Amino acid sequence: MTRGIRVEVEPRYLVEESSPETGHYVFAYTVTIANESGATTQLRSRHWVITDANGGVEEVRGPGVVGAQPTLKPGQAFRYTSGCVLRTPRGTMHGSYQMHLDDESSFDAEIPAFLLVAPGPGAERYLN
Repeated sequence: MTRGIRVEVEPRYLVEESSPETGHYVFAYTVTIANESGATTQLRSRHWVITDANGGVEEVRGPGVVGAQPTLKPGQAFRYTSGCVLRTPRGTMHGSYQMHLDDESSFDAEIPAFLLVAPGPGAERYLN
């Protein structure tokens, strides 16, 4: 939670779109952004840091999320699903959303780190 903005993420591995034999692991993640503050705020941009099990890092920056820049009044939430591809069967993601308030001030709402883990032998050791 950052300044009343709660971000929760639910990742999942997409078996049907992945190809482990070629190092292609596809993950989807559903994000819920809830405005628990007393002020209206708009999500203007995103910044993701995606790290694979080999230490490879990819940063993604851009306007909004899934083509939207949602405005959230107090008590409202926005939910969306997106995805990423890793070269390894596990990795992590974290980042931030730049939020703007009606008074033209802004802040970064933190997106907590979460695991991306493809099921398979030994995968459970990465879940804790």
